[in-house]
Amino acid sequence: MAYEISEIKKIGIGLVGFGMLFSFLGVILFFDRGLLALGNIFFLTGVGLLLGWQSMWQLFTKKANIKGSVPFFLGLFLLFVRWPVAGMIMELYGSFVLFSGYGAPIQAFLFQIPIIGWILQYPFQLFGLRRKRA
Repeated sequence: MAYEISEIKKIGIGLVGFGMLFSFLGVILFFDRGLLALGNIFFLTGVGLLLGWQSMWQLFTKKANIKGSVPFFLGLFLLFVRWPVAGMIMELYGSFVLFSGYGAPIQAFLFQIPIIGWILQYPFQLFGLRRKRA
């Protein structure tokens, strides 16, 4: 096989998935604080395993990313001190600012997935995610 994922990265992908699932369930179940906290812990641990701990540390502490890191960790703190709605709003804003630079690679990846790529390209052009043809 040309590219194989290591066992650590597989665990990281699973933890990110569980983090998203627990966060989704926490929001659906009226901002259940326990599920939201578990979702955040799983998500951050999964990102750490996927990127590597040093790369994750650099992602959150780089001077250009401070505008997203501070609201993200403030939201995490608010979640732990029993303000789940305000915490989730801050976390969502921080995540959006922190990961907004990765829009083009994510878009390119989505276009390569067989069914999702076809849906995004042809029948209805969602959110302007149309690929430019040369």
